[in-house]
Amino acid sequence: MSVRPAAVANLFYPAEASELRGYIHAALHDAAAQLPESLAQAKAMIVPHAGYIYSGTTAAFAYAALQTGKADIHRVVLLGPAHRVAFDGIALSGKDAFATPLGLVPLDKLGREQILNLTPEAQINDAAHAQEHGLEVQLPFLQMVLGEFSLLPVCLGMVPPERVSCMMESLWDDPHSLFVISSDLSHFHSYDAACNIDQHSIATVLQMQSPLNHEQACGATGINALLPIARNKHLRPKLLDYRNSGDTAGDKDRVVGYAAVVFSPEHG
Repeated sequence: MSVRPAAVANLFYPAEASELRGYIHAALHDAAAQLPESLAQAKAMIVPHAGYIYSGTTAAFAYAALQTGKADIHRVVLLGPAHRVAFDGIALSGKDAFATPLGLVPLDKLGREQILNLTPEAQINDAAHAQEHGLEVQLPFLQMVLGEFSLLPVCLGMVPPERVSCMMESLWDDPHSLFVISSDLSHFHSYDAACNIDQHSIATVLQMQSPLNHEQACGATGINALLPIARNKHLRPKLLDYRNSGDTAGDKDRVVGYAAVVFSPEHG
């Protein structure tokens, strides 16, 4: 079996399994206590991807919202921006599984082949995935909440959002698939400036109208690919949490923003 090993354990999240489980269990418990009583099952989510000490609290809100309907999710399509390797197009992994301290997550080989056959921009590019933290940090949360599932990890390089939308549309009708867009918000502004920028960005997402730029969100390509689909599929976005690194483990001079947004059917 070909496995992509964990690259950022002990850097972005605990490398020891019991410590990692303990952190995620506590974060999910705290978030669940603050969620609305009635939340429809999410079809898609926007979740931050910084180190857990910075954005784990916000990420936990999105994943806590999954817990009520977790039995219906068998596949996670996980999309995020390339931070380490520059390339054009859409990078898929040729591996059989991704590893975390909590075990192996099998990759969805049928979905991978479907994308490769239908999406000219898609390619096998394991170099893009090898050190990529934006996708990896989501996996321990998914493992804790879902248990067993297959993963379709998608690393986005320079590619028009419309092409990513087409790729997502080809997978969308599977009722057991969840789409996770991994993205932080603004980077390295003062606390007050970041709050102003991020509130505007969040309003844009909730209105599902105008696109974001990469100054507003590092994962803007994935977000901009999701928004027209969510609008056309009559999904309802809901902001579950917003904060920035100045609220968690950083100073307030240069902060990074984080939001957890879930998209659910209007009549779900």
